[in-house]
Amino acid sequence: MSVRKRTAILFISTIILIATNSVILAAEGSKLSPEQVNFFTYIVTVANICMAIASSAAIFGQSRAIVAAIKSIARQPQATKDIQTNLIIGLALIESLAIYVLLIALIIFFLKPFVDVVSGG
Repeated sequence: MSVRKRTAILFISTIILIATNSVILAAEGSKLSPEQVNFFTYIVTVANICMAIASSAAIFGQSRAIVAAIKSIARQPQATKDIQTNLIIGLALIESLAIYVLLIALIIFFLKPFVDVVSGG
């Protein structure tokens, strides 16, 4: 499957999710106001987009670091231990980017710090 086709499928499924989310959450007898339903939809959408961007950046950074380490080890095999140590530290720092974005997305998703502003309360 081509990248363009995958992107189109992802985009269409995201639009369907956003469109049906408001209908499902705004069912009759729901305790949520329309503003809160839309706010919840936006929170989920933005959290997903942020995690996708952070994961992509982390994957790209880690792949570049691994390639650079392999090339460095190939040029200087005697420095393998130092390169490997620096590689592991670098990979941990790169991975922390995705973990921080996940933490912020979970805080916004579960604690809803801006819901009072949206609902006017």
